[in-house]
Amino acid sequence: MAKQKLTKKKKWLIFGGGGVLLIIMIVASLAKDNTDTVQVETEKVSLQTVIHKVNASGKIKPETEVKISATSSAWIDSITVKEGDNVKKGRHLISLDRKQLLANYNSTASSVRSAEARVKQESASKKRVETMYEQNLASDQELEAVEASYQIAKSSLEQARSSLESRKDDLDKARIVAPQDGIVTAVNKEVGEMAVGGMFQAEVLMIIADLTQMEVIVDVNENDVVSVSLGDTTEIEIDAFQDTLFYGVVSEIAHMAQTTSMGSAEQVTNFEVKIRIIDVPDGIRPGMSATANIITDKKVDVLAIPIQSLTVRPEGSEKSFGKGKKPSGGKDGKEKAKAKKMEELVFILADKPGGVLRNGKLSEMDEKKGKKNKVPKNGKVVHIRPVEVGISSETHYEVIAGLDEGDEIVTGSYRAISKDLSHNKVVTTDKDGGDKEKGFKIQIGGSKDESEDSDSKQ
Repeated sequence: MAKQKLTKKKKWLIFGGGGVLLIIMIVASLAKDNTDTVQVETEKVSLQTVIHKVNASGKIKPETEVKISATSSAWIDSITVKEGDNVKKGRHLISLDRKQLLANYNSTASSVRSAEARVKQESASKKRVETMYEQNLASDQELEAVEASYQIAKSSLEQARSSLESRKDDLDKARIVAPQDGIVTAVNKEVGEMAVGGMFQAEVLMIIADLTQMEVIVDVNENDVVSVSLGDTTEIEIDAFQDTLFYGVVSEIAHMAQTTSMGSAEQVTNFEVKIRIIDVPDGIRPGMSATANIITDKKVDVLAIPIQSLTVRPEGSEKSFGKGKKPSGGKDGKEKAKAKKMEELVFILADKPGGVLRNGKLSEMDEKKGKKNKVPKNGKVVHIRPVEVGISSETHYEVIAGLDEGDEIVTGSYRAISKDLSHNKVVTTDKDGGDKEKGFKIQIGGSKDESEDSDSKQ
């Protein structure tokens, strides 16, 4: 009898051990399935406002800035203003030494008087010869000669008078006055120094600028400048004014490019863009650093997706078996490698495997590949969905075609979107993962209760 009871216990131990082993195998199998799934984050497509901005940095400069120089070289006698002074048009700024200029003026004035006397003399001679010619007392040659001398004397007088006007202008410009209203932003010379003047290499003695009208000069990359237009609204951040946003408008776009590091790998081609500041703040100074966000386009209440949700794949990527597999086709499953056109797409959440909706047409699903992706209860899969996008903001793309409002798309993680996900891939979200884990605990607990009931029955 004892031997018979011992045999029954052995049987129950064998059955119990087998049951435990079966449970372990099931759990291991489920765990293995979970390793094949990809944990993702999702978001529903909604209507949003998308604002496209072109970012550029540069310096603040006055719209009007005049550099004061001397027309002729002379010593500086006096400077009547200092840096920061507010001046009106016509105000006396700098006086240059007039001795040399005055001597040149007097010398030229003397030449004018001599030329005038020569004209009078030649005029009298001309009249005498003309009278004699009328009386047949002078020849044609004499008349022509005196006429020529008279014209030469008049020409010399005109030249002398022109030189006198030039000398007078030089003398007047020895007293330099303000050409416009503004503020003296720089004084580069001191009293007693030489002011080097001239037409081509004149030194800048002083700078006057109108600080009530300022602009930001930024360099915009050649890829972005095509979307910038005159009159575009701009958000301006000035480094010296923290946490303050200013506004401006694009007033000028350069037609010639500025290229740096020509011929090297770091070659950059930019275009200069001028942005007029609408409300110029007090305390602003030329040369301050600023960052501008040029608003080139704005779309209100359009379908939008997060930037990170958009990725690219080769066209027909749904025909591949999976990561690391080559597309099927050709003899013996081999296919010559070909460059394929890339398409922009997102991963959209679905309840079961299916085809790809591309250009309004749903492709047929490969049944053999579909059976490989076993979808757990309450599980999800992702379908690739080619999309056409428009403008972009700092966080979102405008969707032109391919999605509808309310579609749930994958927004993370970056590795999942860029590498791990493929068409009809089984995925779990945060919510799904929690439910599954809870389900596993209930299942294991239930098995334990059943074994306890069996022992009690024994």
